[in-house]
Amino acid sequence: MSELFIKSFSKPTTLSQEDLMNKLFCTFSPKDRLDETLEVIKSEYSIMYNKIFVLESTDSQEYLCTYNINVVDGSTQIIPNTILLHRKKETNTLYTINSLNALIKQLNNGVLDTTYKLDWPSYQNTVLLTQGDELRRLPTKIFKIEAL
Repeated sequence: MSELFIKSFSKPTTLSQEDLMNKLFCTFSPKDRLDETLEVIKSEYSIMYNKIFVLESTDSQEYLCTYNINVVDGSTQIIPNTILLHRKKETNTLYTINSLNALIKQLNNGVLDTTYKLDWPSYQNTVLLTQGDELRRLPTKIFKIEAL
């Protein structure tokens, strides 16, 4: 299990369809278990756009498998080692709300100002996470795209 999780799930967790609307999932996979992780993702979810993007970072010992799901029955379970992310499309920046807040505080002299304007290009192809109170920036590149 990744030490970078801000919210990790050691057992399946159920969320409502409203909780999952417009959310991007990220499942962390040990590098030597990527094929197994992809099979679990494919067996548990109806994947939107028929693609799972597998990202790698030199700053992590894990792959990051990102995908959107199609919620069919109104609720779904989140598989272990998975978090929900947001994405800034223009810069391909993936982030959690906690990491976004931590970044703003870091850049704004410790003050959380939700109107603070970030320079998103500075975080292009980056995943922003928190580890405890620490902000983590993982530069990423696509390792492969798993077409379904």
